[in-house]
Amino acid sequence: MSGQNCLVANDWICWDYVTSRSQELTDATVEHVWITGASVLIGLVVAVPLALLARRGRRWSASVLTFTTLLYTVPSLAMFSLLLPVFGLSAALVVTGLVLYSLTILVRNALAGLEAVPEEVREAARGMGYGPGRLLWQVELPLALPALLAGVRIATVSTIALTTVGSIVGKGGLGNLIAPAVNSSFKAQVLTASVLCVLLALVADLLLLGLQRLLTPWTRAGGGPSGRVKGA
Repeated sequence: MSGQNCLVANDWICWDYVTSRSQELTDATVEHVWITGASVLIGLVVAVPLALLARRGRRWSASVLTFTTLLYTVPSLAMFSLLLPVFGLSAALVVTGLVLYSLTILVRNALAGLEAVPEEVREAARGMGYGPGRLLWQVELPLALPALLAGVRIATVSTIALTTVGSIVGKGGLGNLIAPAVNSSFKAQVLTASVLCVLLALVADLLLLGLQRLLTPWTRAGGGPSGRVKGA
């Protein structure tokens, strides 16, 4: 069957659709990547201080973890509606919503990594004159990397899927192609955009896994305080 006929027949697999809409697919993919990347990076910047706050004690931990969990339970339509008066119909609206959703995973993994640092390591660092700031940046955070990066991997894959919801405000990356195609039963567009989402998730996870192995070589040897890492 020719490429033109597959469009007329509304086949699921249609190479002519890919070639004729290559620029549209590229633009949607690029938007999907930058929205996902911005959301995870901002989420990470917010999550680490929250994890530091949570480890101050059980009361703080319960409050922070409960708050971030509740955020994740808010339906996307409700979340975007609450943020709409502040950000309007913009990419910032979608990014902010995705940041809030990512905190559930990132805060828990950051906290798990910090709590996995052996107390004797902290005591040794303090004995060498390390202050709180130096102890955090040069000892605790490096040792917490396995759990933290594992959380980043999970949050990234999750955010790639959630980014498609942004299509309700026209800022959903590949979701901008999936939603109208579902409504019009345009099979080739639904399948192609969906496959690209899956490929993005796979590529992102593999790249982050490589980064995790590069930055935490001790975990490959089975050493270090990585036994309590979540999501590895």
